[in-house]
Amino acid sequence: MAWLEKAMDKVRTFAYRRRLEPRGQTPGPKLGLALGGGFARGIAHVGVLRVLQQENINVDCIAGTSVGGLIAALYAAGTPLDAMIKRARTTTFNDFGKWTLSWLGLASNVRLEEYLKQSTPISDFEEAKIPLAISATDLGTGEAVYFTTGELGPALRASCAYPGLFRPVEHQGRLLVDGFLAATVPVEAARQLGADVVVAVFLDSSPPDQRPGNMLDVIGRSFAIMQRHANRGWRLQADVVIEPDVAQFSWDDFKRTPELLAAGEAATRAALPHIRQALERGETNIFAAG
Repeated sequence: MAWLEKAMDKVRTFAYRRRLEPRGQTPGPKLGLALGGGFARGIAHVGVLRVLQQENINVDCIAGTSVGGLIAALYAAGTPLDAMIKRARTTTFNDFGKWTLSWLGLASNVRLEEYLKQSTPISDFEEAKIPLAISATDLGTGEAVYFTTGELGPALRASCAYPGLFRPVEHQGRLLVDGFLAATVPVEAARQLGADVVVAVFLDSSPPDQRPGNMLDVIGRSFAIMQRHANRGWRLQADVVIEPDVAQFSWDDFKRTPELLAAGEAATRAALPHIRQALERGETNIFAAG
C-alpha cells in the first residue's frame, strides 16, 4: 500500500499549502522555520523567534526536530514567547524524563506528553494556528518521518527519543527515535508544508576542547560528530542557516536560559539582512553563522 501512503502525503501537503494562502490575498514568499535539536540549547530557538517577531517577520509554517519540535509545537499553538521563557527557566530533566532502565534505553520520556499539555491547550496538529511538522527517525528503515496530522504527544515523544538515553517510541506501527538521526534540521519538512524560503536553525552541541565527563557526554559528542559529517544535505536545501553560539552550554543548562536566549537573538540579528534578501528574492541560498 505504499502508493496509497504517497498519495495521502500529496493530499496532506496540498492541504497545508492551502492553509498558508490567505483567502482573497495575493500570497508572497512564505517563510518556513526549521529548528534542530539540542535539549536545553533549544531555548536559543525562542531567541530566534523573538527577534523575528520584533522585526515583524512572519513565520508561515514551522518544523522541528527533538527540542526544536517542542518549540515548534508551542509556537504553532500560539503560546506566547514570554510563557515559553518562563517555563524554560524552571524546567528540569524530571519534567520530561523518568529513569527506567531497560534493554532499549536508560529512561522513558512519557512525561513529555504531560509537559506539552501543561504548556499548550492543543493536542492535535490540526489545531495548530500555522502548519506544523515534527520529525522522527524510523529505527527500522532509517528514514525520516514527518508528522503533520494526528496527536502531538506521541509524535513529539518520538522526535525526542534520544538513542541510548530514552527508549524508542512505538507509534503508528513504527519504532521511532530522535529525528536528528535522519533530519538533523527538518528543512525538507518545512518545504513540504509550503515554505518558499526556509530559515534553518542549527545548534552545535560539541565543544571541541571539552573532555566528556560521563556516558551521556560520550553519546552526545559521538552523535554531534556524526551530524557534522552528515549535514550537507539539509544545508543545501536551506535558504538561510542560523547557528547560535551554544556549544559551550550543557544539555541540561536550563538555568542559563537568559544566555541561551541571547545567543539565539544575536545570531538572528546578524542574519536579518540575509533573511530579508531571501524573502525579497523569494528563493536563494545563504549561510549566516551565529
